[in-house]
Amino acid sequence: MEAFWISLAVIFVAELGDKSQLMALTFATRFKVWPVLVGITAATAVVHLFSVGLGRVIGDALPTTAISIAAGIAFLGFAAWTLRGDELSDEESSKATRTTRNVLIAVTVAFFLSELGDKTMIATITLATQHGWLGTWIGSTVGMVAADALAIVVGRFLGTHLPEKWIKYGAAAAFAIFGVILLLEPLLV
Repeated sequence: MEAFWISLAVIFVAELGDKSQLMALTFATRFKVWPVLVGITAATAVVHLFSVGLGRVIGDALPTTAISIAAGIAFLGFAAWTLRGDELSDEESSKATRTTRNVLIAVTVAFFLSELGDKTMIATITLATQHGWLGTWIGSTVGMVAADALAIVVGRFLGTHLPEKWIKYGAAAAFAIFGVILLLEPLLV
């Protein structure tokens, strides 16, 4: 359960203000909510299953101190990446709004491709090096879908944007805190 809760929290924060969250908002303004959420969930489940598999292989091959230091540095990098921010390109936004046939397939493929190499994928790999694969997989998937669902609900029903500056700084601070904790962990044991 620890892996589940840690992964859910970290990935939820990582997804706030992310490009794929903006994509979810864009799809939800054009299509019904349920096919968008199902597509996001399917793509996320597949990408994060691959990520935890990769994380387990890396985790089994490296000593725990090295993993903790690398993970701490990675999370500090995620903090900087979050401060830099993500935006949808005109081409990505166009794809999200012009696809009208088979919404479920369109959303699933778009999310799958946008998540490859994304910070949430890298964060999931990092988490899987230290925690159980099943809890990490389910937690990271639920965290990402919850963050995207939040964007959909807010965008759909309130018609306004989340205060982007607050989200960016809050997410960056959370990543920095996780990074510092991971860097200090080998020293405290």
